Amino acid sequence: MNRIFGRGKPKGPPPNLSDCIGSVDSRAESIDKKIARLDVELVKYKDQMKKMRDGPSKNMVKQKAMRVLKQKRMYEGQRDNLMQQSFNMEQTNYTIQSLKDTKTTVDAMKVGAKEMKKAYKNVKIDDIENLQDQLEDMMEDANEVQEAMSRSYGTPEIDDDDLEAELDALGDELLLDEDSSYLDEASSAPAIPEGLPSDKTTTRDGVLVDEFGLPQIPAI
Repeated sequence: MNRIFGRGKPKGPPPNLSDCIGSVDSRAESIDKKIARLDVELVKYKDQMKKMRDGPSKNMVKQKAMRVLKQKRMYEGQRDNLMQQSFNMEQTNYTIQSLKDTKTTVDAMKVGAKEMKKAYKNVKIDDIENLQDQLEDMMEDANEVQEAMSRSYGTPEIDDDDLEAELDALGDELLLDEDSSYLDEASSAPAIPEGLPSDKTTTRDGVLVDEFGLPQIPAI
């Protein structure tokens, strides 16, 4: 049969939005280059018209400039259409990709839900509550043991008033036992010399001191 009717042409791959977007953008860039060349021509004709006087020659240059300007407007319209097509395809591609991502997320959530169900089958709430009750009872028992171990026994009962009285008396005894001999030594120190320093001076107690107020040692 293939010899009679021949073989059909193999089908090509389906169109790809990314490839279409790239092709449209390439065409838009090509039109932009054409518009740039027309802008250069328009500037040239405009400069020529500024230097020319009114007349047939200037009108001829003006007609050329008008023709170039019409071409520029046409190219700009084509470029805008291509850019709009590219934008629409990009939005479509973005929506398709978002839907694919959403489907992947939903599938992952379904798998997670199944795993959670399997995990919950191995967990029993009653066992957890019983375990918590046992731990609470064990903590109470441990506290009772600590209280029993720290109980004091064999200690005579003492009245708080007696303790306070003894504490006050202990304070008075400490005040009486303090050594005040340094006050006697201070009172027996030599008096401060009076008047201007001289070779021989005596204090109020009759002690002979030198010009600096220090006691003099008698010569032997």
